Amino acid sequence: MPLSLDKLLAGQPKYMKEHDFDVYMISSWDERVPLLEKRENSKFITVNMNRAISPLRDIISLFKLIIVLHKLKPQIVHTHTPKAGLLGMLAAWLVKVPVRLHTVAGLPLMETKGFKRKILERVEWLTYRCALKVYPNSKNLQNFIVESKFCRPEKLKVIGNGSSNGIDVNYFKISDQIQQEAEMLKSKFRITEENFVFVFVGRMVKDKGIEELTQAFSELNKIYPHLRLLLVGSMEPELDPLSEACLSLISDNDNIISAGFQNDVRPYLAISHALAFPSYREGFPNVPMQAGGFNLPSIVTDINGCNEIIQDKVNGLIIPVKDTEALKNAMDLIIADEALYLRLKDNARRLIVENYDQKRMWELILAEYQYHLKTKNIVS
Repeated sequence: MPLSLDKLLAGQPKYMKEHDFDVYMISSWDERVPLLEKRENSKFITVNMNRAISPLRDIISLFKLIIVLHKLKPQIVHTHTPKAGLLGMLAAWLVKVPVRLHTVAGLPLMETKGFKRKILERVEWLTYRCALKVYPNSKNLQNFIVESKFCRPEKLKVIGNGSSNGIDVNYFKISDQIQQEAEMLKSKFRITEENFVFVFVGRMVKDKGIEELTQAFSELNKIYPHLRLLLVGSMEPELDPLSEACLSLISDNDNIISAGFQNDVRPYLAISHALAFPSYREGFPNVPMQAGGFNLPSIVTDINGCNEIIQDKVNGLIIPVKDTEALKNAMDLIIADEALYLRLKDNARRLIVENYDQKRMWELILAEYQYHLKTKNIVS
């Protein structure tokens, strides 16, 4: 989807273009494509791909990708996301592209059971089989892949400290403009200095922990009336719908603010005090890094990526997955223990800047490209 190129890989195609690569972005089409082409100074080719399991559509998409790659004759194909990874790596292998790279940024199969999980496991195995190198974007994700025997350990590599794209630390920080926009949002949402705001940013779906979050907040809100919960993201009822009980909690509580999808989340982070991110599964999530850029402590679950970005009681709190009571207790601790909150807040931005600067990540990815081209004798 263009959203993946827009949000997960922002700036990376342009950087490679500036370092002597001809870059082509390939995904399904939507209205953000022209803006993507302009921003990244790279060409876009439309190949519609369905996110859900859809054998007939997938075969059509694969055939179209084969035609595109046969025409382009690229030296490198680098894929992201499970479906684009499967189709892109398979097409690149069939067309004999010499350097085939795949980044793993999360595995839906972690929250899947039964026959569907078996299918998804075979999909991952086939994707990695077709790849020359596989880049899990966290160390824990790398360990999971090794334990699952999806490929040989030597085919895997975590770039830097993890992440697919790092974070632009100069973009995700307080500025005069962001502060002005934040003041407008405070007025719009009737947020005052007395309020303490927890923010969630991401897809409003069950496997992001929204059910646990709204329940925990609703219980705490009875004790602390000054609390607010800001939900920033779109719902996906066709893929992972929230329960009617959860939707009722969101609509019936005036202290839960549902802001919907936002192209620029910075003003929303700027009006918040802490991030609540109780996701069930991630690869290496951008949201805790973005929140850290705004000095926000994060409450995250003990899962891939999250437990690498966040150090417990250093720049946030780590809780078990799917544990409403633990989430409520962590939120309560951040509210009640001012000394702890201030310590987490003081460390939040520093650790992100030290470990996940975007420019450094791009340099490391570029070095991977150059290394593999040299080993294939494509460049001197």
